[in-house]
Amino acid sequence: MDALVDTTHSARLSAAKCAVVKVGSALLVDQETGALREAWLKSLAADLAAMRARGTRVAVVSSGAIALGRAILGLGPDLALEEAQAAAAVGQQRLARAWEEAFSAHGHATAQILLTLADTQNRRRYLNGRATMETLMRLGAIPVVNENDTVATDEIRYGDNDRLAARVALMAGADLLVLLSDIDGLYTANPKRDQAALHLPEIREITAEIEAMAGGSDNAAARGGMRTKVIAAKTAMQGGCTMVVTLGTEDHPIQALLDGGRATWFPAIDTPQLARKNWISGMKPVGTLHVDAGAVTALHRGKSLLPAGVIRVEGAFERGDPVAIAGPDGAVVGAALSGYRAAEARVIAGKRSGEIAELLGYPGRSALAHRDDMVIWGT
Repeated sequence: MDALVDTTHSARLSAAKCAVVKVGSALLVDQETGALREAWLKSLAADLAAMRARGTRVAVVSSGAIALGRAILGLGPDLALEEAQAAAAVGQQRLARAWEEAFSAHGHATAQILLTLADTQNRRRYLNGRATMETLMRLGAIPVVNENDTVATDEIRYGDNDRLAARVALMAGADLLVLLSDIDGLYTANPKRDQAALHLPEIREITAEIEAMAGGSDNAAARGGMRTKVIAAKTAMQGGCTMVVTLGTEDHPIQALLDGGRATWFPAIDTPQLARKNWISGMKPVGTLHVDAGAVTALHRGKSLLPAGVIRVEGAFERGDPVAIAGPDGAVVGAALSGYRAAEARVIAGKRSGEIAELLGYPGRSALAHRDDMVIWGT
């Protein structure tokens, strides 16, 4: 079990190496006026900047584009699909500018990433998104992920950013997902309707009983509810990411959580790294990368697989597809998600990484399979 589980709740937040924080429309936008809650956003940005200063990489999943755009366009609460998409197109600009202004006050650049659930389900797009987020955070920028409501269809009518946030957390390799809500966690019943409802501070397993306790949302601006948060918790926990649901309505919600504020914690089952390796191990390979003895030694030392160490490429596969890695004697030593299509892999096999651009006609990635997308048996 991960060491985070044995520490206090506030220590879980302090110890996080990478955290994704989800912000819903009901927190970001004033429900009566449709205006951005600027003071609240500034306080949250200050909290997240403090997390960065403590060494935690941070990404944000933000709702609010439709709510902001609806107010700007003078639309009512009940929108047709095309009106919702138009509102998203207008509100997205305002939302991106708001986050940029909030973080620039602390010297942090922001980057907008537009995703749908489908983008996190397709392996190739997933790997592209993962690489982009890792690069942005390495360069010091804070990714702000929004659902791409302008072109989405089912996501607007049925989607929610709780589940998207869980998928983004796994994409980012986060060990903590914070869902800021209009309630301070999960209860045995709806506390607004049942005074005997009991707060649940920690849930280590999502059982049928836990799922039954989760209800919908009472807020007209929010598309999710506790039910979607429990679904998100399943994804996060199985992917090695601890999740917490806490009250986000007041200023400085992250600091309040750090100070021991009431919340419901869903501890991760494994570490993000182990969960990802288990996922890769369970995939059926659609091809094989045959490598030399030097490459086998390097892989056991935790190195990425470079083209120079590849002797032969077998099978037909696309970038992001699972492939087996076999040593010079033909024995399989591991598995990976390929960084290149089979045709490209054959061209660069046995070549130095510096030759990739000339061989392929574009500057590709230096590794044929990155160590983060690989599991080597016995390591």
